[in-house]
Amino acid sequence: MSELTYKSATELAAMVRAKEVSSSEVIDAHIARIEVVNPKLNAVAQLLADSARAAAADADVALAKGEAVGPLHGVPFTVKDAIQINGVISSGGTLGRKDYVAKEDAVVITRMRGAGAILLANTNVPELCLAGETDSLVYGRTNNPFDTARTPGGSSGGEAAIIAAGGSPLGLGSDVGGSIRQPAHYCGIAGIKPTTGRVPTTGHWPALDGLLGSLFQIGPMARTVEDLALTLPIIAGPDWRDPYAAPVPLGSPSAVDISALRIATFTDNGAAQADADTVAAVAAAAKVLTDVGAVVEADAPSAIGRGPDLMIAILRADAGAGVRGLLKESGTTELHPLMRSVLELQGDSPLSAADFGSLLAELDQWRGEMLSFMEGYDAILCPNTISAAVPHGGFSGSAWSTSTTSQFNLTGWPGAVVRAGQSGELPIGVQVVARPWQEDVALALAKHIETALGGWRPPIL
Repeated sequence: MSELTYKSATELAAMVRAKEVSSSEVIDAHIARIEVVNPKLNAVAQLLADSARAAAADADVALAKGEAVGPLHGVPFTVKDAIQINGVISSGGTLGRKDYVAKEDAVVITRMRGAGAILLANTNVPELCLAGETDSLVYGRTNNPFDTARTPGGSSGGEAAIIAAGGSPLGLGSDVGGSIRQPAHYCGIAGIKPTTGRVPTTGHWPALDGLLGSLFQIGPMARTVEDLALTLPIIAGPDWRDPYAAPVPLGSPSAVDISALRIATFTDNGAAQADADTVAAVAAAAKVLTDVGAVVEADAPSAIGRGPDLMIAILRADAGAGVRGLLKESGTTELHPLMRSVLELQGDSPLSAADFGSLLAELDQWRGEMLSFMEGYDAILCPNTISAAVPHGGFSGSAWSTSTTSQFNLTGWPGAVVRAGQSGELPIGVQVVARPWQEDVALALAKHIETALGGWRPPIL
């Protein structure tokens, strides 16, 4: 049944409901695939084989009895090791929590289970999810399935790698600077960072509260855009615990008329210029949208070049006090080199209250300028990062290296990624950013790009 592991979640759900295959067969196929590929990838942190098999057996019994089933009944999913699972080790990638067992499910996991999905594993993350590479002292380094000498990105790198390699059809990541979109791009899959407040983040560790809460979202990752569109309504909506989560209606991508859309596109955001292969991928995506009647214009917000400096100023505002507090709370004394680099970048000079207030005012002014640009456009088409996946140790944490994604954490707008090109054997994704609360537009455009240009392709492991 190995062919099951490259089916989409949507296809698997339909097959299970039609009794063409049992949930138990689906789960066993994915466990077997993980056992084959994970020694090469080191993407899975905790494999929940026993509980997944038991849940699959229950799902098959329920279906046989004719009981009502959810849209993901009997379908496996995975989550990054920052989204807590009741009764399972949730380390957040830091040594002080290597044996910490979560006491309840994150809200998004409760909602996925309620839709019938079966949790199969959690996946590797860098320490505190604060790096563009997935490497930790708890579980080690995760490799890219297209080239194991390269990184799958971070912080949802384990999630992207195992989905791309067929070990999971569907997963949940989180994104405060690009941590869904960059790994999806590096591994050739699809993903979306929803609008800030679309999905409750209750149960995520570390809990990114305060100002960082306005930059942060949980979102789905999969090999197809169709699966993103299936999953987002399941996990979206307020939980009456996350103060950012808002009851805003979610539109359907199938109802979007692409020919009526006006799209801005650029490959140089004022901080970083994409390489030739990335520029070609963006151009290919622009052409297939133009071919169906969308108006695609070369244009960029004049304010966008200031975004990277704003992001760095925000992250350095407390000179690392928040990060050190999390490490102390966790009981972590030995730090991964990537974490040491994070702390070095944050410096030792925290802002005064007055200066921090000025920074917040500057952020709001910048957000207003960005929003004014979007009055003239329905979406932006641009790079996810400036190149395909880099070798291990080759990712820079500087402002320019994350500027392609972090700009849209600052605005809070939804951003989807889908594969649109190649650099040798490595996939290249493009980023589709829509107006706030218009994930349907981002997903509709990403779906058309996927259909026209082929989307995900299997890696040769």
